[in-house]
Amino acid sequence: MTDDQPILVTGATGSVGGVGRRVADALRRRGLPVRALVRVDDERAEGLRALGAEVVVGDLTRGADVARALAGCGRMYFGMGVSARYLEATVIVAAAARQYGGLEVLVNMSQLTVSQMDLTSTAESAQQHEHWLAEQVLNWSGLPVTHVRPTVFMENPLFRVFAYESMAKDGTIRLPFGAGRTSPIAAADVAEVITTVLADPAPHTGHTYELTGPASRDLTELAAEFSAVLGRPISYLDPPYDEWVEQELRPLGLPEHVFEHLATMARLHAQNRYDRSTDDVERVTGRPATGVRQYVLDNPDLFPRGAH
Repeated sequence: MTDDQPILVTGATGSVGGVGRRVADALRRRGLPVRALVRVDDERAEGLRALGAEVVVGDLTRGADVARALAGCGRMYFGMGVSARYLEATVIVAAAARQYGGLEVLVNMSQLTVSQMDLTSTAESAQQHEHWLAEQVLNWSGLPVTHVRPTVFMENPLFRVFAYESMAKDGTIRLPFGAGRTSPIAAADVAEVITTVLADPAPHTGHTYELTGPASRDLTELAAEFSAVLGRPISYLDPPYDEWVEQELRPLGLPEHVFEHLATMARLHAQNRYDRSTDDVERVTGRPATGVRQYVLDNPDLFPRGAH
């Protein structure tokens, strides 16, 4: 990659922690050229321009748009929100990148559940199956790929709504995880791993990084950590799964694909499928993954001190 070749970043105006935007911002702070592919030219796109990024408007499910965005780029980050068209977008990205033939690395956002899946898996969500198939496609493509597999994000709606908002309201975490253990990861950590790979791909190309928080614990332990940091009682309530799905998750009015994905994540948590802990964040970035205390300090808007 030459100094004037931009790094293509997709999902730069997305939600759930805004990993793409964080990556674009971090790359610009390093003085690296960034091209951001966005679906809508709005105030978020203007914010990217203010960073010094080039903005291209297009759709990841349209081959011509992806080919146009890739032209002249040396590296790429591929990430997309929860979508029923995720696999279609991956195939188009792979086809466009193969046709282009100029990528030094393609960093693919996957998820940790993929490491426990195979062709016969049936317990996972449609989105998780899309991610598993997406990895197969990219592996078959022959492209220089680095897979990044984060576990559940600290910014995921499961935690944002049923932990942080619930904690502010009445001092409870309300999730049907039972005794299941989990190790949620901060989006900032995932973005830093991706940025590190994009800035210097050679040591990372062909690798798969499984990203978790610093420790795996059940929600009673997690509630105790939040209680200690916030200085007020936080307790864990374990509602019956079916009741929680119908009375608490469904009223959020989410698209069916997103609803099914979150409901499945909750069920898999209760089955202890998220009891994972790795040191891959530290291996790549040189610092440990963010814990509860630092996350609260970094996100004061999520944890108002006067609440409850």
